[in-house]
Amino acid sequence: MRPLVTGLSTFDVRFPTSRHLDGSDAMNPDPDYSAAYVVLRTDDESLAGHGFAFTIGRGTEVVVAAIRALEPLVTGLPVDDVVGDLGGFARRLTSDSQLRWLGPDKGVVAMAAGAVVNAAWDLAGKRAGEPVWRLLAGMTPEQIVDLVDFRYIDDALSRDEALAILRAAEPGRAERAARLTASGYPAYTTSPGWLGYDDEKLVRLSKQAVADGFTQIKLKVGADAGDDVRRLRLAREAVGPGVRIAIDANQRWGVDEAIGAVRRLAPFQPWWIEEPTSPDDILGHAAVRRGVAPVRVATGEHVANRVVFKQLLQAGAVDVVQIDACRVAGVNENVAILLLAAKFGAAVCPHAGGVGLCEAVQHLSMFDYVAVSGRLDDRAIEYVDHLHEHFADPVRIAGGRYLAPTAPGMSTELLPDSLTAHHFPDGPAWSRPAER
Repeated sequence: MRPLVTGLSTFDVRFPTSRHLDGSDAMNPDPDYSAAYVVLRTDDESLAGHGFAFTIGRGTEVVVAAIRALEPLVTGLPVDDVVGDLGGFARRLTSDSQLRWLGPDKGVVAMAAGAVVNAAWDLAGKRAGEPVWRLLAGMTPEQIVDLVDFRYIDDALSRDEALAILRAAEPGRAERAARLTASGYPAYTTSPGWLGYDDEKLVRLSKQAVADGFTQIKLKVGADAGDDVRRLRLAREAVGPGVRIAIDANQRWGVDEAIGAVRRLAPFQPWWIEEPTSPDDILGHAAVRRGVAPVRVATGEHVANRVVFKQLLQAGAVDVVQIDACRVAGVNENVAILLLAAKFGAAVCPHAGGVGLCEAVQHLSMFDYVAVSGRLDDRAIEYVDHLHEHFADPVRIAGGRYLAPTAPGMSTELLPDSLTAHHFPDGPAWSRPAER
């Protein structure tokens, strides 16, 4: 008898990172890294898929409610039909005629769909006995393009163009997969750069990052112009001239303000400016890019969907595409974005760091390297040394590189004890007094 999807279990999971200002930046001074967590259940007790939408505290309950609204669309589906047609499954969730009115293709409903789609990929990887990056990279070009919804992007990337990109990368797949397994994927770290950290901690963690093998770090900027200059000077002195320092304004500035701020910081050779202004302001990003060159412009953490990424690339508004495993509607939409980036020749350096984002997005970058772009130059996955111990298959870092996952699935499964302890608001992590 074929197993069936029996429903979704959803959880509001929050980690009190604001107590030590981990994750603090100019727009989010007190984040509690959180997840609207979902388990795609089946009538086979040994088979389930795990996914989540990343949040930073208040409002997680809203995403949980949106995930629950998707349950009627998945309950009763044969598991073989889900994992055998993940493109159709994703479109089922993102094209619902009534829920789509709340988006479309953006916001809470899209993030909820992404959580469920990623859970389905975790389920597919576990059923196939492979990590998701290998599962994806083992598909034919035709199977990969079948994952993609080309609505609204086919003026920039047609199905035939996508097939051509994938077919051009086919000859070296096995060699790149072997190289990835042996050597890993480049990483950069944001751990030194949170705005809530004092100067001593900034310098100490910057030096430690270099000692650990990282060749790029990232600093948050945008709260105070004088502080930005001082902190970037300290970081540059700590790491020396040969290490890249990216800066991230988290949308704090207007267009002219961003250009002026980056020019003031240019003597310290920032590698890129991330989210210099609103992620919806495509023409603003293009103006910033022109105004701060040769400093690169990176964005994507809050870009809502493949359509906005398409326009950013068409407008020449970004140098670096920052996919996020949990902002858009899951693996499938990220495959579309990776293909767009390949078409326009943009580097892909994913956003990660929040709870579980490193675990999830590594699969997408590794798939991109093996089966799409075939490139590692100027590419790195963000890494933050927070909360990995809560996952059944945590990321592994060595010498400043992500080691390729080997466990089946998408590395998105929380440990049961962690899920219980950090369930909001009644888990022990929230019911006990804050540490001082």
